[in-house]
Amino acid sequence: MVLNGCQSVLDQSYQPNVSPSANPQIVSEVQKNDPRAQMGAREHPRILASYGGEYKDARTERLVARIAGALTSVSENPQQSYRITILNSPSINAFALPGGYLYVTRGLLALANDASEVAAVLSHEMAHVTANHGIERQKREEAEVIASRVVSEVLSSDLAGKQALARGKLRLAAFSRQQELQADEIGIRTLGQAGYDPYAAARFLNAMEDYSHFMTANSDADQSLDFLSSHPSTPQRIDLAKMHAREFGEEGKVGDTGRDYYLNGIDGLLYGDSPEEGYVRGQTFLHGGLGIRFDVPPDFHIDNKVEAVMATGPGDIAVRFDGVADSQNQNLMNYISSGWVTGLDPSTIRSITVNGMDAATARASADRWDFDVTVIRDRSQIFRFLTAVPKGNITALEQTADVLRSSFRHMTPEEASSLKPLRVRVVTVKAGDNITTLAARMMGTDRKLDLFKLINALPTGATVAPGDKVKIISE
Repeated sequence: MVLNGCQSVLDQSYQPNVSPSANPQIVSEVQKNDPRAQMGAREHPRILASYGGEYKDARTERLVARIAGALTSVSENPQQSYRITILNSPSINAFALPGGYLYVTRGLLALANDASEVAAVLSHEMAHVTANHGIERQKREEAEVIASRVVSEVLSSDLAGKQALARGKLRLAAFSRQQELQADEIGIRTLGQAGYDPYAAARFLNAMEDYSHFMTANSDADQSLDFLSSHPSTPQRIDLAKMHAREFGEEGKVGDTGRDYYLNGIDGLLYGDSPEEGYVRGQTFLHGGLGIRFDVPPDFHIDNKVEAVMATGPGDIAVRFDGVADSQNQNLMNYISSGWVTGLDPSTIRSITVNGMDAATARASADRWDFDVTVIRDRSQIFRFLTAVPKGNITALEQTADVLRSSFRHMTPEEASSLKPLRVRVVTVKAGDNITTLAARMMGTDRKLDLFKLINALPTGATVAPGDKVKIISE
């Protein structure tokens, strides 16, 4: 968590009296001979692929650059250059790679309520860079190679071997607890020296903990790409963060939060699903680019991931939806039996039509599960539904698969044109407004009041007053 603030401590009327350099330096030029930066550069494409690519918005980019610049000038190594990327992901995360590659998701920016909170996150990640924690982690990874090789050779394709390798990679991916606490201390020191509120670190750790609880109310939510999965928040860590902050003064009386210019910088920020991945609206998934939509049964929850749309329902029912290119216009019954479905029962394969589109279905069984497989051709795409239920629950399997098939159709031109992404909107509280009326304006969730309180860091019993600025989620 590390990277905010110099400009915030300057008089806003300040006018620079310097002109641009005739020989400007760019990050790639400065870092070209830095082996640490080369390590980061190798991983950069993988990070972009995992987190939906780069989020491009000039106002938000200027905001993050302002925060980062303030932190850099007072950091442990002011000569260190940074390449900061805003990731186009709704997850709440930030991290660093060796050589100054820093990442923050738009989801984290949406959760934060002022510049000092983002500064706390960035300064923590900058501390990992300046303390060379990434290099130390790389050495641990190299030491693990031999052990991994042994595991893979001895256990071959055995599931236990794969699980052991996966656990090893997850363990090595995270910084050690000692490194995290060291980054906290360095980051909070940088935060305070940059003129930001040093208590923002503890405050945002609490905010992320609240977000985690909000998400785990739905036990099917995948938080593997979120900050707390690799940066565990504990009461002790929050207490230590407050202790470091006290070196700068009393809470509430020291440092700038940068709230006004921060809210101005994220007004209109994309929230939740991006247009490239389609949208979830209640029990419906819609994709304007592909021109398709479908519904899931009542009481199901849809989770729109980069690689697929997942849905879960009562009784451990699960659905996966994705698409593959079909340039050869292959026979769909042959496609189902081409080897990508485990435990397929060939006798169940049959050809059908789904709302005017060619399709095919089949049944499969594996381990403790029964499956319905449905594939639908639409132009040069094959869309695939895989529905799973605990073995023997055939009635639930048929009912769920029927809802998916019957509701899958092309969007009308009116539906496509009316489909808009959700965004963070900053509004000013007016006379007569209260938390309940403001929360009623929220979109994209059936827990409007809970989400409104969460993104505005409003504790139980809090109130709002005319003139206050708050965030809502709407189109």
